[in-house]
Amino acid sequence: MTLAIATQNTLEARAHAWASKQDDDLKREAASAANARDPDRLWSLAEAFLATRSRGRTETSPNTLRAYRRGILDLIDAWQHENLLRPSRNAPDLYVMKLMLKGLKPGTIAIKLASARTLYAALTWAGAVERDPFKGVKGPPDLEAPWDKRRPYTEEEVSRLLTKSRAVDRVLVLLGAHAGLRVAEAVDLLWTDVDLDARELKVRHGKAGRPRTVAVSAGLARALADLQAITSRDRVLGYTTTTRARARMRRLAFRALVPYRGVHALRHACGTRMAREKGLEAAQHHLGHQNLATTQVYAKWNQDEIRSTVGAWE
Repeated sequence: MTLAIATQNTLEARAHAWASKQDDDLKREAASAANARDPDRLWSLAEAFLATRSRGRTETSPNTLRAYRRGILDLIDAWQHENLLRPSRNAPDLYVMKLMLKGLKPGTIAIKLASARTLYAALTWAGAVERDPFKGVKGPPDLEAPWDKRRPYTEEEVSRLLTKSRAVDRVLVLLGAHAGLRVAEAVDLLWTDVDLDARELKVRHGKAGRPRTVAVSAGLARALADLQAITSRDRVLGYTTTTRARARMRRLAFRALVPYRGVHALRHACGTRMAREKGLEAAQHHLGHQNLATTQVYAKWNQDEIRSTVGAWE
């Protein structure tokens, strides 16, 4: 079953197709999709709900849409013996239990629950159900501290990664460690988004769909110029999936003898360095955080460095 994420124009058209229906037709077609367990139509309904709800508000990012799409498909697969319009009373809690038994992390389970709530918000919007069966259902508490989940690559590790990288992989490392891009933002970057003369690049779809302009370091500018000279592709990295980026990063970390912490840890390295050198507000601006509280986690790593330094004093 294919659940392709629509382009912006297609999404607009699909949202209009659902939202412009008469109430009775909207209710009937949404109920029909749920009874048929049709993933394409249910995802289309959820997209339409998100697009209509967010009109005039913050746009849902492509990355969030991908996560919700996957979560809705997972719920449909898990509830093979449930009536989607009238699930049994304990079905939501049993679904959470199943996710926990699979060993999923609390953060991943939270995304699955958010996806399920999005589906039922869409069905409620359409009038096909009267309430969200996941209302009040909670996932397991996340006991891991935010800074432990955001452990960055050290500057020494970034240097070792760069020593072992060439061309595309070097740009990938520096887009994270210097420009602070998220992996989806790096993969989405086009050459038309890069202005080497002005030493800046544009992120067209950041978190929650927000665009931003990012300063380009001297090292990243050189790496981009070197790569641009040997490629004819529209995308800077030349590939279209975050899975590919993570696989390349994993291989690079292995070659550099650096513990693999994912691609996002490069962004954390950037935030930690910027916070140390220029302060939290500069890090907030560079990373595109809406709230300074999000950036404050990088102060934890600065404190760790201070403790390590002071601890070595005689």
